[in-house]
Order: sequence, then structure tokens, then C-alpha cells
Amino acid sequence: MSETFDSAARPLLEVRNITVRFGGIVALDTVSFQLRTGQILGLIGPNGAGKTTLFNCLSRLYQPTSGDIRFEGRSILSRPAHNIAEIGIGRTFQNVALFEQLSVLDNVLIGAHARGRSGIISGALVLPSARQEENALHADAMEIIRDLDLEDIAERPVAGLPFGTMKRVEMARALAGRPKLLLLDEPAGGLNHEEVDGLGEFIRGIRDKRGITVLLVEHHMGLVMSISDRVVVLNFGRKITEGQPAEVRNDPEVIGAYLGTAA
Repeated sequence: MSETFDSAARPLLEVRNITVRFGGIVALDTVSFQLRTGQILGLIGPNGAGKTTLFNCLSRLYQPTSGDIRFEGRSILSRPAHNIAEIGIGRTFQNVALFEQLSVLDNVLIGAHARGRSGIISGALVLPSARQEENALHADAMEIIRDLDLEDIAERPVAGLPFGTMKRVEMARALAGRPKLLLLDEPAGGLNHEEVDGLGEFIRGIRDKRGITVLLVEHHMGLVMSISDRVVVLNFGRKITEGQPAEVRNDPEVIGAYLGTAA
């Protein structure tokens, strides 16, 4: 797969020697990699490799023991989790995290409000500026809902929807924040083969049509290898290799990690 990003440009995301310890357990051990604008990077590894721990550091749910994470050249480690969306980082979760009693549209609007500019007072008084912003966010949310083929159920509560549909709603909510970087945590989990194929096309579309950079954690190797520009492999908290999909697929150490044999 051809790479569409400018390799000479400053990285959008830099993970620098990130280490995370929980007591005596080392969950991540000096992990480093870079992600450039317009790139799809797959982060893979066996269960317990540290993938979700790293995602939780990126979204500020965990504080690394040492190392740094830089986004657009600036460290994000002093930022609280609730400020991450406003700098341009969006995320989905391995276990779908939606407001199930709210409609599909309302869930997506929650993501859109992460970039709202109207204050509490102007919103409460329904000032013209707040009304205009609300109308713009609603229109943008509906555009995303149409793009994800959710228009027919926009007014339905999320509760009771098929799991694959809820995955699309969660992705729509993340996109409504207009992120520069989208963190996808096992988006293919629970999907059938046809849904996985459609997901791959959609993720490529996110990058190609919306210009969003994607960091993908996924166990579905076919999906990762078919859409990623580069792949980073973790095992027991360490980065064991990084490269283009074809290189990683044939790496003896990667094969050993997945098959449980010596490399």
C-alpha cells in the first residue's frame, strides 16, 4: 500500500520512550514511534502486549511513569482527559461507550459539542451566536450520520441497536469532534466478515476524504495489513518491530510472538 503522508514533515504524534509501571508490573517498556499526518498506523500484538495501556496514555486516562507524548510538537502529559478532544484527538473504545437512552443523533451531537465555542451563559440565554453554533453542529452531525448510513435510525435510542451499528454510532460521535487524530480501539471486534470489509473501506475513507490521521489497535490481522501504511508490534510491553505491513507480516519475531514460539 502506498504511503500518502509527507515523510519530511514534523510528526503529528510522537511517542517517546513511554514506560508504564503498575506496582512491580511493567505494562510498557520504553516504547517509541512516530505517526505522521495522513498516515494509518496499525498497533498490534498478542493479548497483554500493552496496546490498550498505550491508548489510555494517549487519551490521558493513564499517566506514564516516564517518557513523553507529543502532539503537533507539544507534550500532552499535563493535559487532563477532558481536554484531549479539543486539541484534536478523538477515540473509540473496545467496549462501546454510548449513552444508550439517548438517540443516535444526540450521541453524535455530544461529540460535536467538544468543539463548541459558545459559553454556558450564551447557551442558557439562547443568544443568536449560540443558536447559530447549535444549528451548525446539528448540520455537521447529520452529515456524518448520512456518511455512516445511520440516517434512518437517527432519532432512535441507541439501546437495542445491533452491536455493529453501535460501533458506527461511536465512530460517528468521535468524528463529530473533527479530530486530527482518531484512535480506534478494536473497531472490528464483534463484526462479521462483511462488516469488517466495509469497516476497512470506511477507515480509508476517513483518511482520504476527511484528512484524518488514524492510529488503529486491532486483532483482525487481515484488516490491519490491508489498510495500514505502517505497523508497530508490541509484545510484553516492548516494541519488537515496526515497518510496512509486508515486512511485519514476515518478521520471525512477530511470528514467534503470535504463535508462542521462539523467534
